[in-house]
Amino acid sequence: MTDPSPGAPVSRNARRERLVGLLVLGVALVLLVSSPTWFAGDRAVVGIGQLVLGVILAGVGGFLVRRSGRG
Repeated sequence: MTDPSPGAPVSRNARRERLVGLLVLGVALVLLVSSPTWFAGDRAVVGIGQLVLGVILAGVGGFLVRRSGRG
């Protein structure tokens, strides 16, 4: 496969993947930042679940953003 030139227009699918990836990264960020509140409220199981889900979503979002950059 050839790399697209820097000035080439981005396809609609790549743009959509990038937007979905950024949305998923935003959701992951909210989950990761808000998880300490569960630990403070003695609900560690929920906090751990929220951390795990946040890390998984961050990985998926990062993958989508990177894949959309390759064109």
